[in-house]
Amino acid sequence: MFYSFIRVVARIILLIVNGRPKITHKDRLPEGTYILVGPHRTWFDPIYYALAASPRKFSFMTKKELFKNPIIRFVLNHANAYPVDRDHPGPSAIKTPVKILKQGELSTIIFPSGTRHSSEMKGGATVIAKLAGVPLVPTVYQGPLTFMGLFSRKRVKISFGEPIYIDRKFKTDDAGQQQIDQQMQAAFDALDKEIDPSFHYVDPNHKLYEEYQQKQAAEKTEEKVEAEHLAELTKPEVHNNRKS
Repeated sequence: MFYSFIRVVARIILLIVNGRPKITHKDRLPEGTYILVGPHRTWFDPIYYALAASPRKFSFMTKKELFKNPIIRFVLNHANAYPVDRDHPGPSAIKTPVKILKQGELSTIIFPSGTRHSSEMKGGATVIAKLAGVPLVPTVYQGPLTFMGLFSRKRVKISFGEPIYIDRKFKTDDAGQQQIDQQMQAAFDALDKEIDPSFHYVDPNHKLYEEYQQKQAAEKTEEKVEAEHLAELTKPEVHNNRKS
């Protein structure tokens, strides 16, 4: 009930502020529950995604920090949102959405990059889709990147791609994950190009973008060092058997 009320309110506000969005390929949305995946470009793009795919209702993976405010926590809880620790995601980051999807009432929206200041994909969405037995549906948002920018009346555009089905026997190891990542990215690029061939996304918050890039570079370096160290520790010893 609350979700339906909030959806109507959000639709009216965005209609007044920016007008009616252009939605293409809605016919590609499958029956039953699914996971909407897309590049995270602004804090309100999940709202547009959920409105564009209605009447289907959605749950939302939301960073845990937003739940600290009691008012925001009340709204999020009643809007089918659930918290996740982005820096240290535990088993619940997988189990919660899988349980929701299997119940068959709510689909969910997941951003593979985890944050709008990063373009590096993570494997959570693929694992969740496989365990829940639901497809990934690529989607993209093009339009203003700040709420004030919506008042410019530059039209928001949302487009949906063909569903990506994950076989139960599919291996979600590094090679398998890379395959799905490439498939999703190719779908995002194709949708963006179809909407606007000259489109190029630029993060409006350059400072946070740079910080995330540096953080990810440091993490990759650390992972590489750890892998090399582990390889050195597990390297078999070479014995030279010489006659004395």
